[in-house]
Amino acid sequence: MAVTINIYYSGVNGNARKFAEEMVSSGVVRDIRAEEGNLRYEYFFPMDRPDTVLLIDSWRDQQSIDVHHASPMMSKITELREKYDLRMKVERYVSDENGVSDVDKAFIRE
Repeated sequence: MAVTINIYYSGVNGNARKFAEEMVSSGVVRDIRAEEGNLRYEYFFPMDRPDTVLLIDSWRDQQSIDVHHASPMMSKITELREKYDLRMKVERYVSDENGVSDVDKAFIRE
């Protein structure tokens, strides 16, 4: 059962975006994506909130997240969060084992 975490990072003076850019340029994002169990690690920029960056972070299961949280990368992430003085709002979602319903599929264009 996949677990997806949405983290909304917010800061002043473009700091949330600077954080995401440094996460990419420093190689931390690449390393996280290479971790066993990582399914997705992507940043998005909400159109109506220029001070915010959304991270969609998805893992195969809770155990994969726990291993990630115990990794040395977490200290680098924490250091960058503090460097850019970011605040966080977190949402957690667990995948539906049944997937997309037939009714919902009627509204999806692939």
